[in-house]
Amino acid sequence: MTAETTTGADSRAGRLLRTVTWGLFAAWALHDAEELCTMAGWADRARPRLEQNLPWVPAAVWDRMSVSQEHATAAIGVMACVIGTAAARGAHTNGRSPLYQATLAGFGLHAVPHLASAVVTRGYTPGVLTAPTVVAPFALWAWRRLRRAEVPIATSSSAGPPAGRRVWWRHTTRGGAAR
Repeated sequence: MTAETTTGADSRAGRLLRTVTWGLFAAWALHDAEELCTMAGWADRARPRLEQNLPWVPAAVWDRMSVSQEHATAAIGVMACVIGTAAARGAHTNGRSPLYQATLAGFGLHAVPHLASAVVTRGYTPGVLTAPTVVAPFALWAWRRLRRAEVPIATSSSAGPPAGRRVWWRHTTRGGAAR
């Protein structure tokens, strides 16, 4: 293989990894746009159906489910910072960042509760349209591309939230060098 061919292949691989890493932010934005448009007021509109379908749930739960547009917007704004940071770390490390990989895994896995909530409540729930059409397919595609590019999967010596906090802390306080 010539140097020119190798450089071209490296360039294509770099573009693909940028698509995989920044694609996380794009897929998240599509998904959360659905939530932004539907979350506020959904619980109030759905409450009669929910109370009928889930009669064992105490009224106090339904009372606390209401979300204002301001609350939904603020929560989605915070998540934009988290997802954007993870995508940037992923792009900077060619997908090797544990923060990026953990966020990609969480993003893909969170399609499951979206679908489950729609089944349990027997109707639309915010985010259920893009969970199976954007969230899960993007995450699966991204993991396949990372694997094909031979990007090592980040691991932690311990599982659970403490490990996630350690990964987050390391990446935000020490620059998160790729390992």
